[in-house]
Amino acid sequence: MQLVFITALGVGGATIFGALLGFAFKNIPHKWNDGVLGFAAGIMLAAAVIGLILPSAESVGREGIWITAIGILCGAFFLNFADRMTPHLHHLTGVGEEAHKNNRSINKVMLFVLAILIHNFPEGLAAGVGVGAGDSGNAVLIAAGIALQNIPEGMVIIAPMLLSGISKKRTFAIASLTGAVEVAGTFIGFFAASISAAILPFALAFAGGTMLYVISDEMIPETHSHGYERMATYSLMIGFIVMVVMDAFIA
Repeated sequence: MQLVFITALGVGGATIFGALLGFAFKNIPHKWNDGVLGFAAGIMLAAAVIGLILPSAESVGREGIWITAIGILCGAFFLNFADRMTPHLHHLTGVGEEAHKNNRSINKVMLFVLAILIHNFPEGLAAGVGVGAGDSGNAVLIAAGIALQNIPEGMVIIAPMLLSGISKKRTFAIASLTGAVEVAGTFIGFFAASISAAILPFALAFAGGTMLYVISDEMIPETHSHGYERMATYSLMIGFIVMVVMDAFIA
């Protein structure tokens, strides 16, 4: 139980730490922004595959591999449905546009918050499921991967909110809320995986599928929209390698 508390505070706290860095570095050039997000995508990709999908496949074996496959697809379908309910982040934040309007309506701000919450909840869920699986090495790997990618994620959401006219205090409160939802997701994932060992392979694959969806649908397109695709690609590979090395030492 102690591990799930540490994991929850780690993944949620990383977002808040990133937000604090975002206040210090409000005007990050697109080149470095894409590099940081690419690195985060690589970390997230490795955490999804090594920490969630492969353990799911190994636990069910050849006969039950369909459980893993369906779990991945269900995770993707879940976020696809959520995406249809809220606009994409870059449309709301203005990231990727040269000019930012200072008269964002409160409705758009609330949709922005909702979109962030929807994308952060599965990350917390994945961290909780990792802990609930009972493999402390894998749990640490997943939590570390999510925490590492939460730092740049927390950074890049600050500037758009400040440019929209939101006060610094409210901006920090909103950023903190996006971290808090990951804490909630961590506990939900942990208890769901702990209650029934039968649903664990599906839960692992589901969490992995949500992370794969975010990487492909949000993170990679965002990092390949400003002319710095090669830097973003190598950054993704470096992030992936970092997690592979971490797994070698943790396992």
